Formats: sequence, structure tokens, C-alpha cells
Amino acid sequence: LYIGSGNLARIIIDTNGHITMPTQSAFQARPTSQQSNLPINANTTIIFGTEIFDQNGDFASNTFTAPVTGKYQLSVSLYVLNADIDVNYFSSILETSNRAYSNVITTQSYDADLSYTSITQSALVDMDANDTAYVYVNLPNQGAAQADIHTNSYFSGFLVC
Repeated sequence: LYIGSGNLARIIIDTNGHITMPTQSAFQARPTSQQSNLPINANTTIIFGTEIFDQNGDFASNTFTAPVTGKYQLSVSLYVLNADIDVNYFSSILETSNRAYSNVITTQSYDADLSYTSITQSALVDMDANDTAYVYVNLPNQGAAQADIHTNSYFSGFLVC
């Protein structure tokens, strides 16, 4: 069964019952290069410059824009290098138009800078048409501290319902 208009398939059901929707919103993006020396006491947007895929073209300039109102599954994995133990904590924020979803790690329990660690999070979020989502980090601290974001990080999402 093929449902669509013109030559563009919207829903395809094969003979085994597998359903695919080639224009259903789905994306995955990764940093093109390492984002080094993140500043302290600032919200730093993570630069996801390489699209692995962007079905329906809803991801641009580090931001996902919901094409329709619905529930979206969004996931973030930040591969952090050289996380300084002098930072109070390291906060990763998935910011949507409706609310923020944050994940926090502390490095203060370690006796040396962390060569590498990962911060991951996922959320089923409600988004209206044209709402946006992006990722930023914050390193609150009084002194000198820094961290880097490796190219193995990613931001992905898809329309669930």
C-alpha cells in the first residue's frame, strides 16, 4: 500500500506489514569539530554542524523546529573532554520553547580533571508547531575552569505522535 500525492510517498506499507513514513520528522546531528574551552558562568550553545540525517528538513543552525504539534522524543549525548574539577558542576540543558530539561554532573568528588566523561539525557517533550529545541551547557564557577565537547556528541529526535 502506498499513500501519497504525486510522486512523494507519505506512508508505505510493504507486504510484510512494515510501515515507513519517509517524511516523518526525524534528525540526528553531531559537532563538525571539537568545541573547546567552554567558558564558565555562561550558557554556551552546542554547535551541531553535521547532520547525519534530517528527514523532513526540520533541523538547522543547531536547532530543531517542530513542524506540527505533537510529542517528540529528543535525546542528547555530550562527550565531554578535560572536565575541570574546579567547576561547581557541569549542567547540560535541553531547552525547548515550553520548558528546559537539565542534567547535572559534578567533578568535585574526583582528585584530578576528568579526561573524558559523558552526559546523556532524553525526554518525551510536548511541542507545538514552530516550537524549537536546542542544547546548551553551563559551567558555574568562581575561578578558572573549562571543558571541551568532542565530535562524538549528538543531538537527535523524532515525532512520536
